[in-house]
Amino acid sequence: MKIIKKGIFASFQDLGQNGLRHLGVNPSGAMDKLTVRLLNILLQNDENTPVLEMYFPAPEILFESDCIIVVGGANFTPMLDNQGITNNKCIFIKAGSTLKFKKKISGNIAYLAKKSFINNYPLPYLGNSFVAQVSKLSDSTKIRFIKGNEHGLLTEKSKQDLENQVFTITQNANRMGFRMKAEPLELKTKTELVSTAVDFGTMQLLPDGQLIILMADHQTSGGYPRIGNIISTDLPILAQCGANDTIKFEEVSTEKAEKTLILQEKEIIKLKSSVKILHKNS
Repeated sequence: MKIIKKGIFASFQDLGQNGLRHLGVNPSGAMDKLTVRLLNILLQNDENTPVLEMYFPAPEILFESDCIIVVGGANFTPMLDNQGITNNKCIFIKAGSTLKFKKKISGNIAYLAKKSFINNYPLPYLGNSFVAQVSKLSDSTKIRFIKGNEHGLLTEKSKQDLENQVFTITQNANRMGFRMKAEPLELKTKTELVSTAVDFGTMQLLPDGQLIILMADHQTSGGYPRIGNIISTDLPILAQCGANDTIKFEEVSTEKAEKTLILQEKEIIKLKSSVKILHKNS
């Protein structure tokens, strides 16, 4: 696979590396980890197999050997040798073929997963409907969060504003964090905090009263108040948002967040089983 025309911010990403935060090394990994898992499952790859993460305009890619690919995440109108292809569908690729992305239709990050060519390899297409079934538990009109350690430091009005306001993602949005814009939130009293652990999805309150949501390349610790953390199932939805998109937040309990994640994992298990059956019967 050769990049013959550069895109912007394209990089190979897996699900991240844990166990090194005590050394100041964050897990990093893909922004939309759910899509990475789903595409690799469709190809019967290990879920942690690196994929190409792409923003628009995306790169133009030449395949130098036969292989099988699947594209997913955002819809960038993928074109294989100038013929449109469908997201979430495994496709045989012949050496010399070229993949381009014509137009951004929806979402903010597309992914390309690849598998070396295997004779008689079946082509599972569980498609957008099945992937939507797996993702449906994240399909909320609001981005859900659980309270952070410093949520109680907000004024009562700011607690209400956090859930009632519309927040806009600013141009300062990247793999490290999304800066938000809305009416400033306020603390009951100004407080200096000792730097402490943060994570993908941590909602920090900046000194100017605006929020920043930490994303995949976040630092391992920070000193701004942690007023919430985006729940795991909604992180892929947030990751697929971009500058000038607007969102609203909804607080949920830790129990609700855990239940939603468990239900999503059950759907992923169903996907794995369906792919295995497809292969077995082919």
